[in-house]
Amino acid sequence: MKILTFGASPSKHSINRRFARFVAGLFTNAEITALDLNDFEMPIFSVDREHPIREEALKFAKHIDETDLIVMSLAENNGNYSAAFKNLYDWVSRIPNRKVWNNKKILLLSTSPGGRGGSSVMEIALKRFPFDGAVIVGSMSLPSFNQNFSDSEGITNPEFLAKAKELVEGFQHTSP
Repeated sequence: MKILTFGASPSKHSINRRFARFVAGLFTNAEITALDLNDFEMPIFSVDREHPIREEALKFAKHIDETDLIVMSLAENNGNYSAAFKNLYDWVSRIPNRKVWNNKKILLLSTSPGGRGGSSVMEIALKRFPFDGAVIVGSMSLPSFNQNFSDSEGITNPEFLAKAKELVEGFQHTSP
């Protein structure tokens, strides 16, 4: 199985990138491609600039097309997507004859340093992504990232670790 993973944040030290990579690593027999949003930086989308479609948007879409599962973790900025992710989303949405997620399965994650774990942006994505071709196979928010995650151990809270493993195992049992 091919897994594409990324954190929907441009931060060089993105907690969402770290969280998504950890959860993707829980899958067995998977080929994982990890992306960094900084590799897809483009001018702010505008209908005045949409032609031609930027090469970065086409490359991101190609990564989507070449995977079986996307494991992404959403960063929350003022209760919504990060500007960098929203810009990339907008550019990919303008590629002719495609939906952004191209009917790919997505394990949708979010985290933040705060107690809600990015739950506001998670709610937005759970409602929006299916309209753009996402097949959401599971979701999880990890609150208080700095208290519940370490780079050496991953998710340190047993309850949240069990939830992540349950999502992964549930997907692996239902997918061919």
